[in-house]
Amino acid sequence: MRRRIALPKHFVQKLPGTGCRFRDRFPSTSASPRCFVNRQSPRIVLPNTLNRMKVAAAQISCSLGDSKTNLLKVRDFSREARDSGAELIVFPEMTDTGYSMSVIEAHANSWTRGFVPGLQEIAAKLSIAIVCGVSERDGTSIYNSLVFVDQQGQIAAKYRKTHLYAVTPVEEERCFASGDAFSSFALGNLRFGFSICYDLRFPEMYRKLTVEQNTGAFIISSAWPFPRIEHFRTLIHARAIENQSYVIASNRVGKDGDLWFCGSSAIIDPRGVAVASASADREELIQADLSDDLVLSVRSRVESLVHRRQDLY
Repeated sequence: MRRRIALPKHFVQKLPGTGCRFRDRFPSTSASPRCFVNRQSPRIVLPNTLNRMKVAAAQISCSLGDSKTNLLKVRDFSREARDSGAELIVFPEMTDTGYSMSVIEAHANSWTRGFVPGLQEIAAKLSIAIVCGVSERDGTSIYNSLVFVDQQGQIAAKYRKTHLYAVTPVEEERCFASGDAFSSFALGNLRFGFSICYDLRFPEMYRKLTVEQNTGAFIISSAWPFPRIEHFRTLIHARAIENQSYVIASNRVGKDGDLWFCGSSAIIDPRGVAVASASADREELIQADLSDDLVLSVRSRVESLVHRRQDLY
């Protein structure tokens, strides 16, 4: 069952073009969270092709340190996505433990037991591919990782977060070791590039994935906080537009400790159009059809990737 996340009164920001307000760290008002809106995206007509794949992004809250409860939520959202025809579902950052450094240090596991084998079982039983943000304990190190489990329940690809959010009071570097490589995977006729939350602020990463690994879609799994909600919205559109690629952004809602998450998950097409979008305060499942033909069409009309001045930068 979906539930609205009650937000603290000091989170307030007027939503342009409406009479409602999203909450953020701005001067307090009496705006009620019940006036939040889920704006409808325009209807997008894809090229007349069979090369389409439905994907889903799950916008969820998590239970801190309770991987069993979080896994049940993954199962329920995955079943709903599969029942509607989705071949891939994406979950937020640190879905297994929640986003708290002390909790992650206490509960992070290797992928041979616990949460990840549970993901594999869900994927195989439902025949749906899953990308999920998880902790990864490897020897004495812990990584903020993404795992891709294919429709047969096999771990087919992974990514360790390369840009750690080293800002007080979070300071990820105190908990995590950083990854040292970018990663992508193929599904259907598209190649998907991995990224996690703070990676979104580094456009070089997405350009490198585009030109060196031939990605046509980016996965952004995040626990992005409310004070920078407009940064999140702007940057996911920018990464799609500048690389003429899809973006599938799955962000958290709810709170872990004193940290509130801003939702606003979205699927953006290669033209920069939001073809599916979620609210800032509710658990939701959003879905959209992807087409590699649309990626090729957009890139052939405006050949900005070809026009790069590699002699200058």
